[in-house]
Amino acid sequence: MSLRMIFIGATLSLLLVACGGEERSPYAAYFEDLPFEMEVLVPPTFPDRQVDLRDAGGKGDGQFLNTQAFERAMQELAGQGGGTLYVPAGVWHTGPIVFRSNIRLYLEKGAVILFSRDKSLYPLVETVFEGLDTRRCQSPISGRQLENIAIVGHGAIDGAGDEWRPVKRDKVTESQWRSFVSRGGVFKRDDYWFPSAGALHGDTISNMNVPQHLTTEEEWLAVKDFLRPVMVSFIACKNVFLQGVIFSNSPSWNLHPLMCENVIIDGIQVRNPSYAQNGDGLDLESCRNALVVNSSFDVGDDGICIKSGKDEDGRRRARVTENVIVENCVVYRGHGGFVVGSEMSGGVRNILVRSCSFLGTDVGLRFKSRRGRGGVVENIFVENVSMHDIATDSFRFNLYYGGKSASEALAAGEDGAVAERDLLPVTEETPMFRNLSFKNVTSVNARRAMYFHGLPEMPISNINLENVTISARYGAEFMEVDGLQMKNVRVFPQEGEAFLFAQVKNLVEK
Repeated sequence: MSLRMIFIGATLSLLLVACGGEERSPYAAYFEDLPFEMEVLVPPTFPDRQVDLRDAGGKGDGQFLNTQAFERAMQELAGQGGGTLYVPAGVWHTGPIVFRSNIRLYLEKGAVILFSRDKSLYPLVETVFEGLDTRRCQSPISGRQLENIAIVGHGAIDGAGDEWRPVKRDKVTESQWRSFVSRGGVFKRDDYWFPSAGALHGDTISNMNVPQHLTTEEEWLAVKDFLRPVMVSFIACKNVFLQGVIFSNSPSWNLHPLMCENVIIDGIQVRNPSYAQNGDGLDLESCRNALVVNSSFDVGDDGICIKSGKDEDGRRRARVTENVIVENCVVYRGHGGFVVGSEMSGGVRNILVRSCSFLGTDVGLRFKSRRGRGGVVENIFVENVSMHDIATDSFRFNLYYGGKSASEALAAGEDGAVAERDLLPVTEETPMFRNLSFKNVTSVNARRAMYFHGLPEMPISNINLENVTISARYGAEFMEVDGLQMKNVRVFPQEGEAFLFAQVKNLVEK
């Protein structure tokens, strides 16, 4: 056995601790004293064999296209029942990588997987984006209906996202703006650049980044440049493990586990430029049993986001996201630190966010939906969270979400719901948020302390706030809430009242 294999095997052995002859999960401590029932997750194990990417014909010189080398290595390992695909130090230029079951992709120190800027390498595929069934370009890393897959090690993955993304002038420096526009492209406005005419056309016919009413292949191909892929797409997979690796510069969302079960994410970094549109860090959608720990997110959109499908597509899928632990994570910048929605039509329940920090995000804890979504979000527990320099609201529950970031809505004069306040019938399209607990939360230097705004026909219900301290320019606002318990909640506004209540029932202060 090679020294590399011995090292990899030793690394894995640290994950499994013998206890009375049985394997005990190294993550067992995270599952103690949970406010809901959840099985202890164990990282997947892999056969004791490996393929070195160089032995599959790969070259790490940053020039050679390694697409076929990755595919040969994947096929060889899959044919033997799985194992480790070893990526040594170097820059490994490649097209899309398609996973197989029982394979671990291991990046050595100094290894960079650099995805090609050649968009012709990414064909259109059937997938899900923004909670809707649609087509997008093939993801740089993908897998569907697999078991036991992992991306681990000490290297980095770059998705060449700046080749795909549009850019708004007010989001970048003057030198960055000149660099982008010097590449050619087209303008939607003087201050809004797209990399190609096809990308702009796709934007004009889309609703929330999903093109509408396309029927022919020619119509889809005409907007192909607009259909930016998520960088890592794992769909309907079981036992997914991401550890130690840097994921950066994604064309759209960075990590998108969809309808997966038993997901462990530990000690990763997710990085996108602050100007990266739709540059979410992690979008966990319609998944069951997930642990996200010891990781950092510095991105251009939501940092850690929980989703479950959108509108009719999400309700038809009917796959709730449930049993999720997020602990010891940091989110820098971005639109939201921890986010639920707005695509939550399949439901979200049993979520614990514990011992996390949000630094400089638009919103700290953000929950968003609107009429038409449907779905139930319940049993959300937030404990020991610290926030600093929050651009808008430390807490934001907005059931009138309009598709803009909180900062963009504020700049457009849309800070708060101003329409659709009439009482409407409750149907399957009515979203519901209930049973929400926030304990030991501190936020310093926010614009507004809290903003809870439910629907007249479906108030946000059963909110518990305990040991919450917030300093902000403005205080806390509650509207259309039924069941609000506050214990040791202190808000220190620079202007106005500390608390504003409207249509709030069953308020208990201790």
